[in-house]
Amino acid sequence: MRLFVFGLGYTAQAFIRSAPWTHAAGTVREAGKAQRLRAGGIAAHAFAESDADLLEDLRRADAILISAPPDAEGDPALTGFKDRIAASDASWIGYLSTTGVYGDHGGAWIDETTPVAPQSRSSGLRHGAELAWLDLGQRIGRAVHVFRLTGIYGPGRNAFTGLAQGTARRIVKPGQVFNRIHVDDIASTLAASLLRPRPGAVYNVTDDEPAPPQDVVAYAARLAGVEPPPEVAFEEARMSPTARSFYAENKRISNRLIKDELGVRLRFPTYREGLDALHAAGEYGQAA
Repeated sequence: MRLFVFGLGYTAQAFIRSAPWTHAAGTVREAGKAQRLRAGGIAAHAFAESDADLLEDLRRADAILISAPPDAEGDPALTGFKDRIAASDASWIGYLSTTGVYGDHGGAWIDETTPVAPQSRSSGLRHGAELAWLDLGQRIGRAVHVFRLTGIYGPGRNAFTGLAQGTARRIVKPGQVFNRIHVDDIASTLAASLLRPRPGAVYNVTDDEPAPPQDVVAYAARLAGVEPPPEVAFEEARMSPTARSFYAENKRISNRLIKDELGVRLRFPTYREGLDALHAAGEYGQAA
């Protein structure tokens, strides 16, 4: 099976590693990154609508994954390649979105039936892109799926990294919780969808346990054998507007649909299993 990815980032590369693709290709923004990925066996192309090799890889793709974010002009893959996607061999299309489209729910549990109410500009753009991709799927008769992701972590991108770099913080806002998802569990969910396509499907891709962010940092510190950073009250914390807005949304996200419909069994159902595995692999030493 041949895969084409718009946006060969962290999650997309994990998906490529997770399956025996006969050919994996996609786009990046920087020529230097394209060269590095090509050295690793991925046919990476600098994003350009006139690249003949890119267009041929896209035409022959059996599956297409969209990982690149939208901008004020819309989704760049749709803007530049809509007709090419319609003419491709792809029978499965996946769009990576965010649970930020649901907005704030005061810590209540939500699922895919919960109405969207994005609060930030970026989440609003994401929801607009979701609708555009689902509309394209209906018009061209392809199985388009939306995957709403929670906070992504994994090798090289986790609480150990912040501890090693001295940037980890334990900001406490009473009642605040976040869901997370290990990048390998995202990859396995996408793979399960490939085997069970459902046109127009929307899935929350998340772990089992929404947890306070300070608890995750403290657990990582215990594994690493270091003192955790001191707790800081949210009201007193010095944060960027973007970081502060992150705490403005509080919800518990159900993952029942990916389990019941796709048969997903998370390898890392909570942050504890994920951090345990990362520490066992020497992650804290690597981050340092």
